[in-house]
Amino acid sequence: MSATGGRRVVITGVGVTAPGGIGVKDFWQLLTDGRTATRRISFFDPSPFRSQIAAEADFDAELSGLTPQEVRRMDRAAQFAVVTAREAVADSGLDFAALDPHRIGVTIGSAVGATTGLDQEYRAVSDGGRLDLVDHEYAVPHLYNFLVPSSFASEVAWAVGAEGPGTVVSTGCTSGLDAVGYATDLIRDGVADVVVAGASDAPISPITVACFDAIKATTARNDDPEHASRPFDASRTGFVLGEGAAVFVLEELESARRRGAHVYAEVAGYATRSNAFHMTGLRPDGAEMAEAIRVALDEARLVPEDVDYINAHGSGTKQNDRHETAAFKRSLGDHAYRTPVSSIKSMVGHSLGAIGSIEIAASVLAMEHAVVPPTANLHTPDPECDLDYVPVTARDWRTDAVLSVGSGFGGFQSAVVLARPDRSAR
Repeated sequence: MSATGGRRVVITGVGVTAPGGIGVKDFWQLLTDGRTATRRISFFDPSPFRSQIAAEADFDAELSGLTPQEVRRMDRAAQFAVVTAREAVADSGLDFAALDPHRIGVTIGSAVGATTGLDQEYRAVSDGGRLDLVDHEYAVPHLYNFLVPSSFASEVAWAVGAEGPGTVVSTGCTSGLDAVGYATDLIRDGVADVVVAGASDAPISPITVACFDAIKATTARNDDPEHASRPFDASRTGFVLGEGAAVFVLEELESARRRGAHVYAEVAGYATRSNAFHMTGLRPDGAEMAEAIRVALDEARLVPEDVDYINAHGSGTKQNDRHETAAFKRSLGDHAYRTPVSSIKSMVGHSLGAIGSIEIAASVLAMEHAVVPPTANLHTPDPECDLDYVPVTARDWRTDAVLSVGSGFGGFQSAVVLARPDRSAR
């Protein structure tokens, strides 16, 4: 459905839990300072692994407002989701108690669900892997909630009093974009009036590190964690694992205006495509991502020249960076060379399903403050990546329309267009 053919959907509340920044203010400060939150893994002994670094969030559940019972009941990623949703709701200024609960929806994205909790509980019930027949009496009482990712949406729904549609979206590393896109459609189609949407992942666990070690997707630059994530740089050697969450309050534009809400941006266009090609491989021409970008721009009724900034997937693998660069050129033409592009994964790592929503948060804050966050650690660009990747230092830059894209294992390619509601096409 066209963004102008139905109800227009806007973001009026933002919450972020990220490495180096708990809460929107600290997150944005980290990005604009160009600081990195990557370090040697502290959650467990990483020495047996090829890649021993990650971007960890300095998150204390009880200090963040969760009760001891909530902490016991929820996996770390679910805790992220609830705390971050509460920040977004407070930021929106909406009185959720005064709303019809059946018209409030929840859409949460996650790639790997409660990986951290399941890993910890397996070690407990198996006595560190010693027992073939595990002893369930050592498990937490709410272990089932760790098994089913749907518990993430349930927890957020309980936290905000939502009795409308509740959904978990799990499309790998595009989950955070797709969750927002799906939530937008719920409002456009009249299914809900308000949706709390975003994504959360806490994948920094031995099993996740081992999986990425096996395919050598993560960097082994263990001697220099701070500078290990190097998207678009010729010396990059893979991505750095991260964790975190970003959650938004989405509502219909006219309703937001009537109550005098602060509007960050309109979700003007969204599209997703699959490449039906390879579980982890990407075609070098970027055709599927380019198609997602084209459809998202068409839905937003914008042309390539309207895009002021691209928040890239920018994982820091050679395959992805070159594929993505090709997609920008294919979809935007010559305008791609005039458009600032940056990857915040250089600072907060790759939090799998959560990162798409975290990047949407960075995008709306870039619009809010007229500043483009940099690509940290970019000193020697890959000759095949020849666009303006905003190296090292943030840039003052007014943006009326931002393109945020994601690429995920399984061939998923998604694009979201965020724009000022009062924009006019050029």
